[in-house]
Amino acid sequence: MLKVGIVGIGFMGWIHWLAYQKNPKVTVVAVSDTDHNKLTGDWTSIQGNFGPPGEHVDLSDIATYSRASDLLNDTSVDIVDICLPPALHADLTIKALQSGKHVFCEKPMALQLTDCDRMLEAARSANKQLMIGHVLPFFPEYQMARDTIASGEFGRLLGGHFKRVIADPIWLQGFYDPNRVGGPLIDLHVHDAHFIRMLFGMPKSIKAVGRRRGEVVQYCASLFEYESSEFVVSSIMGTIDQQGRGFTHGFEIHLEDATLHFEFAGFQDRQETMPFKIVKRDGTIERNSLSGGDPIGPFHAEIAEVINSIQTGKTSPILDGLLARDALEMCIWQDQVIAKK
Repeated sequence: MLKVGIVGIGFMGWIHWLAYQKNPKVTVVAVSDTDHNKLTGDWTSIQGNFGPPGEHVDLSDIATYSRASDLLNDTSVDIVDICLPPALHADLTIKALQSGKHVFCEKPMALQLTDCDRMLEAARSANKQLMIGHVLPFFPEYQMARDTIASGEFGRLLGGHFKRVIADPIWLQGFYDPNRVGGPLIDLHVHDAHFIRMLFGMPKSIKAVGRRRGEVVQYCASLFEYESSEFVVSSIMGTIDQQGRGFTHGFEIHLEDATLHFEFAGFQDRQETMPFKIVKRDGTIERNSLSGGDPIGPFHAEIAEVINSIQTGKTSPILDGLLARDALEMCIWQDQVIAKK
């Protein structure tokens, strides 16, 4: 059984904790946080935009550390799960790899490409797995889109439009700080940048327009240009100042003989969904019943991918650090384009 130490018991640390409880091949043996209450098992202050709120957890059989360095020195830990603010990812990842641990680090990989390169080199030097927590491909609709495209049943991929807009995350400290979380492009859009990169590869150029909030882009529309003139790929992303619509995401993906469509929005009074569907060339519509309802479900699949990668020694095609670096580069690229306008 693989043994995990979680560094950072905030919202994502809590979600990862819940996901680990569902997998018999892994167990959490250590946690680290600077908040003394968290180390006593009082996680009731944790809140986020999905999933259950934090609870009291039993840490009686789990090692607790106020310093991450002490967790890295714990010889019982096989995997270090890093759920700290993005600005802290690189240095801790490198130290964890150098201490002989595999690393599963939350997205975004880092705030700077040079830090990503340092992390990748540390993984190569240590001969350990470095995986970045891009969970979006494990959501049922996105998994179904990937499977449908890969099947080749509906011909070549032609393009797509991707959407991710949230209400101002007032619960997340430092969200608009370029030196801490990075803002909407790096913390939010990086999900879709990663998915676009998986499907279409790296674009040759990006066009974008947007408005800024302080030093970061608050909202933007982008067009990704590829060597193939067939690819028409675009996105919108950002935050709005109305708390009544907390979250929305979706896609329309074009193939030769079908269009894949999905959209979800969480409003203050209810949730509204246009379920995943395949609109076929002959005019028929295929609706698939997707497993859902458990907001932690995609994280269960993500954790299973982490375990499989470590047990087989094979790099995950989804959680690969190189892929995560490319996604960050696409986000930085869009920011630079908008800054020049």
